[in-house]
Formats: sequence, structure tokens, C-alpha cells
Amino acid sequence: MGLLREIEARFNSFVDGVWADIQFTMERDPAATFWLEVLVAYPGIHALMLHRISSSLLSLGVPVLPRFLSHMGRLLTGIEIHPGAQIATPCLIDHGMGVVIGETARLGKRCHLHQGVTLGGTSTLRERRHPTFGEEVLVGAGASIIGAVTIGSGARIGAGSVVVSNVPQYSTVVGVPGHVVAYYDPGDDTMLRLPDPEHDRIESLEMAMSEMRLELRRLRDQIEDAQAGPGETAAG
Repeated sequence: MGLLREIEARFNSFVDGVWADIQFTMERDPAATFWLEVLVAYPGIHALMLHRISSSLLSLGVPVLPRFLSHMGRLLTGIEIHPGAQIATPCLIDHGMGVVIGETARLGKRCHLHQGVTLGGTSTLRERRHPTFGEEVLVGAGASIIGAVTIGSGARIGAGSVVVSNVPQYSTVVGVPGHVVAYYDPGDDTMLRLPDPEHDRIESLEMAMSEMRLELRRLRDQIEDAQAGPGETAAG
């Protein structure tokens, strides 16, 4: 009876987790209009379903099968999640192709990952070597977060960024290597947009060039005036 109760509890937890993932997907993705569509046509949902099964089997001490299910999930969805990774519900893996989540990665509730995201490790020791996320973390397409770093709740990681150090809560990180470029108030939606530091630098360079042109023109006028002065005196 104890085993049956354990199986029933795990099954109910699995169903609740899948439903929470579907609801979160419909909340975050405007293209998701019907729960059945999300269930049958979203690879991120399928990858998370297989992961929750493989993770449960791993926790029960079942050999080989958890990694096999992880491998099958990679073949079917293009998303590779190690059975040892801990992913809280709900979670959204958006599109998902190329996402890799390592063994000791820890993701809090309501995390949102886009395609091509890597949560990788650098150590070869059997220790925590993958990222730990707080809640409500958003990671843009193609971003890589490497090592046993901590990403604070509400952080935003820009597309293509490479993060190798801890990220504070409610901050925005962009660049290679990733660096904090802004903080935002979670209650102010107007602050959620990623800044454009490249545009700011280009604009700053254009302003500096304009100032240099003005200075060169002033110097040229002074030189011309100086050269014209003695000639005019001699002609007089």
C-alpha cells in the first residue's frame, strides 16, 4: 500500500506540474491560444514532461533508464536536460531547440528560457558546477550561463550573452562576458526592455567626432587668419 501511495502521489505531482507548465506557457506566449495545442505541439512541454519522469526515476535509484529518457527527449525535441537537474514548476522552454541544461543546474519557479540557451559547467569534479536560478528569471536566445553561478530572482539575461559570474536580483545583463547594464523595479513594466549599450556607444562616438570636427574647423580658421594677416599688412 505504501508503494501504491507513493506512485499515486508522484503521478498526481507529475500531472499538476504539466498543467502548471501549460498555463505558464499560455501566459507568456501570445501564440499559445489553446491548452491542447500547447500539450501536443510545444517541444518545451514534451522535454519537461520527459525530464520530470527521468528525474523521478533517478531519485528512486533506477539505473540507466533516466539517462536513456533524457537522450530520447533530446532526439525528439532538440532539448537536452540531465535527469539530475532540478526544475521547479512552472517553467517555459520557448521553442527550445539547442537548449542544454546540466546535471547540477537548479531553476526556480516561473523561469523562461529561449532557444539555444546553455546552462553549462566548467568543473570536472563531482560537485555543484552548473548555474542556480532564482524565480522569474528570463534568458534570451543563444545565451550561455557557465559554472556554479547564481542568477538572482527577476534577472534578465540578454540574447547571446555569456555569463560567468553571479547576477543580482532584478538586473539586466548583456554582452560577452555578461555585465549588468541596468536594474529595474519589478512593479514597473516600462523598465523591462533591454537597453542597447552598442547604440549608446555609437551615439557617444558620433558626438565626439562632431566635437572634433568643430575643433578642427576652428583651428583651421585660426591658421588661415594667422597666415592672411602678414600678407595684408605688407600689401597695405
